[in-house]
Amino acid sequence: MKVFIINAGQVFAHSGGKFNDSLTGWTMGFLDRKRFEYRTVNINDDFDAMAEVENFKWADVIIYHTPIWWFQVPNQLKKYIDEVFTAGHQNGMYASDGRSRKNPAINYGTGGLMQGKKYMVTTTWNAPETAFTLPGEFFEQKSVDDGVLFGFHKMNQFVGMDRIDGFHFHDLEKNATQERIENYQQDYLLHLEKVFTFKKQLS
Repeated sequence: MKVFIINAGQVFAHSGGKFNDSLTGWTMGFLDRKRFEYRTVNINDDFDAMAEVENFKWADVIIYHTPIWWFQVPNQLKKYIDEVFTAGHQNGMYASDGRSRKNPAINYGTGGLMQGKKYMVTTTWNAPETAFTLPGEFFEQKSVDDGVLFGFHKMNQFVGMDRIDGFHFHDLEKNATQERIENYQQDYLLHLEKVFTFKKQLS
């Protein structure tokens, strides 16, 4: 199993990206114990887009660790995606948008070249989980994956990847107690055990 981890915990203003650094460390520790190969990138560092394309092509599973800022991914992760996915055009990530000139109305989004690869995304939020689940609350009972991350999932589908269930961390500013962080760590590691055992069975 080969895994590529993208740490998108951007350092900006009051954010130091520390939780996503810890989260990346938890993931690396899990992969070490499983003796899986992995590579990592931190979006705060300089990167070469063509080299990053090779990381995507190398991996069986891509894991994105990202905070959500203003209901989107951070600007540095968006820059990374724009540059790397563009460099992947006709270079192993996608060939086209999938349509033909004979019938341009159908088959959009079917030109990906990364079939057989999986991706997983974790997100970190100030918003509590109840903001997504309770009637009358802000996100109108729409889940993270069906709401804010809808376009993100379609982006990965566009290049041919299949989704593994992700994990979302909530209320990490006003309620980030040591106990909650430790409980989240245990729950996340159990989640990894579940999804990677399932992925191995499918391989």
